Amino acid sequence: MSAPLKIDFVSDVSCPWCVVGLYGLTQALEILGNEVQAEIRFQPFELNPKMGPDGQNITEHITEKYGSTPEQSQQNREMIRARGAEVGFAFRTDGNSRIYNTFDAHRLLYWAGLEGVQFKLKEALFKAYFSEGGNPSDHQQLADITASVGLDRQRAEAILASDEFANEVREEEQQWLARGVSSVPTVVFNGQYAVTGGQPVDTFVGAIRQIMSEAKGGTVS
Repeated sequence: MSAPLKIDFVSDVSCPWCVVGLYGLTQALEILGNEVQAEIRFQPFELNPKMGPDGQNITEHITEKYGSTPEQSQQNREMIRARGAEVGFAFRTDGNSRIYNTFDAHRLLYWAGLEGVQFKLKEALFKAYFSEGGNPSDHQQLADITASVGLDRQRAEAILASDEFANEVREEEQQWLARGVSSVPTVVFNGQYAVTGGQPVDTFVGAIRQIMSEAKGGTVS
């Protein structure tokens, strides 16, 4: 019998390691198969909550935020591209890509969670930004992406034109910050076990088996 596993995946739409972590997690769940019955809920985290509507060049942004040189930024992108390829995701960002505000994307993800298609929308947002060079703060693009996963476009446009779900998203963001989440991805299992970073598939497999064993009161050999 499958053991239930609640997974809170705290992440941002513009976080490349969140993509690596999500694909690593889902492939781990495929390997585990009937061992667990997982439920994934995406939780909001904004890497750049004060980013303006026009965004910022990625190389410039990384230099200002982390002190990285353009060469270091390029090396990091190449590493991310390689890790993405390992899990079947195509990163196509380069030194001319831009970082954007993602708050409205999180509002749509909250709504998608109520409609039961949150995973599909999260994946579509990742692909639109990292593979297709999209802008996750542009309302027309967000409406297009939302409609592409089967959600009602007019409803999406109405949400984007208002402040609907803004309070809910901010409340969830604050809850995770209060719990000590300061970097993403942070993957929380059953509300108490956390794995951080874009971990490989086998790391997630091992962590989940350890968690399930502890939940049963056993040990992992």
